[in-house]
Amino acid sequence: MSEWALWFTKMEHSKPFALVWFFITFIVIFLYVYTNKKRSDRLESYKNIPLDDDDDERIPHHKEKDDE
Repeated sequence: MSEWALWFTKMEHSKPFALVWFFITFIVIFLYVYTNKKRSDRLESYKNIPLDDDDDERIPHHKEKDDE
């Protein structure tokens, strides 16, 4: 096994690497969401969905067919 793989298997080396990796991933997602104004406004409008009382308008009504 190569030396870098053995170095990475030690927890004192892999934990900081994972922390940096997850932090960079968080920053990339944050920038993706908030850099485009249209996307930002669209995602911000989704925050009110659980509080909307217009549930009946969004649920499609299916007509039942009569069995004849």
